[in-house]
Amino acid sequence: QVELVESGGGSVQTGGSLRLSCAASGYIALNYCMAWFRQAPGKERERVARIYRGNGSTSYMSSVKGRFTISQDNAKNTLYLQMDRLKPEDTAMYYCAAGPPGTGSSCSTSAGMYNYWGQGTQVTVSS
Repeated sequence: QVELVESGGGSVQTGGSLRLSCAASGYIALNYCMAWFRQAPGKERERVARIYRGNGSTSYMSSVKGRFTISQDNAKNTLYLQMDRLKPEDTAMYYCAAGPPGTGSSCSTSAGMYNYWGQGTQVTVSS
């Protein structure tokens, strides 16, 4: 049984930084995708960034490129999201997720393809 527990959310002003952590317990296959999703009130859940556990390759949604960095520490079984130059539009509940890869070891942008989820951590950015 896999359990994901996020931490590190909070309230910051525009331009500030936060570092989210996701501690995983249980076995997660090395070929799994790990991702951070976010969901703002009244909006769909969207994938912010993902990392492929096997080779560490990463991908980001366009609005966070150059500001957010996803990383992993496999020894600690922990996923991170470093968020810099935060904007009010980054305000959302942030979720850690894990799921199997698709065709060609691709990592899906669809929340439905991830089968393990954390409880979420709130990020609020004020102007």
